[in-house]
Amino acid sequence: MRALKAATIVMGILIVVGTAVLIAVIFKRANAPHPAAGGGLVPSAARFATMLHEPAGTRITGLAAIGDALALSLQGGGADRVILIDPRTGETRGRITLAP
Repeated sequence: MRALKAATIVMGILIVVGTAVLIAVIFKRANAPHPAAGGGLVPSAARFATMLHEPAGTRITGLAAIGDALALSLQGGGADRVILIDPRTGETRGRITLAP
């Protein structure tokens, strides 16, 4: 009977400690700054500006993150196209023109 009582107390302590560790890890990760390189896009505090040299009438119809680049879907001002932009520098990495 003593062994059962001891096992119950030890398991109760483990549950409390495990829950506290889990809450601490969640809190730490929620408040940690986002890495700018390798694991995400750009930290929320970081900003960049870039000028897209596109014909008049061009509009952005979509935006997606692809790896460590931003893909902008553009329509108007010619054939539909997708432009890949480096979010750290604002430079255009590549361009895909879609055939009509």
